[in-house]
Amino acid sequence: MKLITHTDGGARGNPGPAAAGIVIKNEAGVVLAHYGEYLGHQTNNFAEYSALISALKKAKELGATEVHCVLDSELIVKQMRGEYKVKEPTLQKLFMQVYNTATQFKKVTYRHTMRAGNKEADAEVNKILDNQKHPD
Repeated sequence: MKLITHTDGGARGNPGPAAAGIVIKNEAGVVLAHYGEYLGHQTNNFAEYSALISALKKAKELGATEVHCVLDSELIVKQMRGEYKVKEPTLQKLFMQVYNTATQFKKVTYRHTMRAGNKEADAEVNKILDNQKHPD
């Protein structure tokens, strides 16, 4: 079964209060899962990777054998495709988590979209951040 994940991560202040947004659909476009996760005080890139990791784990729970990952972070897409090196130590660890999680599927692809093409996942991020009362 092939699933499509739309993920987004955001940090207000970068670094600042951060959240991940995830929307998972089947090939017919039916939403199977949508949620956000508060990540504490983090960077945008940390949040983007965290969203991708969460989406892959959820896709596995939902029974996916193939996953098409759609992100509005060109950096993460190019890093996952091997076009860019991952130099920052924290991101290297997150990259390895994505890489290792992706080995559980027959096929995982990564596609960049503009922010306008990722509104649902972005909305999940903002819903979480708008409802946070944390001082960080």
